[in-house]
Amino acid sequence: MYEFNEKMKTGNAIIDREHQELIQAVNKLLEACNGGKGRSSMDETIKFLNNYVQQHFAHEEQLQERSSYPGIAAHKLFHENYKKTLREITSRISESGSSIAELVNLNKHIRILISHITTEDKKLGAFLNQK
Repeated sequence: MYEFNEKMKTGNAIIDREHQELIQAVNKLLEACNGGKGRSSMDETIKFLNNYVQQHFAHEEQLQERSSYPGIAAHKLFHENYKKTLREITSRISESGSSIAELVNLNKHIRILISHITTEDKKLGAFLNQK
């Protein structure tokens, strides 16, 4: 399970709230996978997580565009690659269930997102807070 903590706070209330919601969605998915819950519960959470990442990343990119954030190109590229890989991993979980291998892949991918939040999104938050 993941916890939204001080290292993850960007200082931007909107981004931080959305990151908290993402962590909650991830934890819900992990709970469903680990708890042997029905496929429908897992599928609902997977759908929500993919949609939410799509919306959150779009929102972050809008903030970057409006503020002329200098790191926008690299940030967008990360977002595109992240969404693609998340869709692939969650698609395999939906199709074949929550195998140990797929849960390991999902956890690795989530750790990538956490790292992105604690480094790149913190830079974005600091930039936005200067405006």
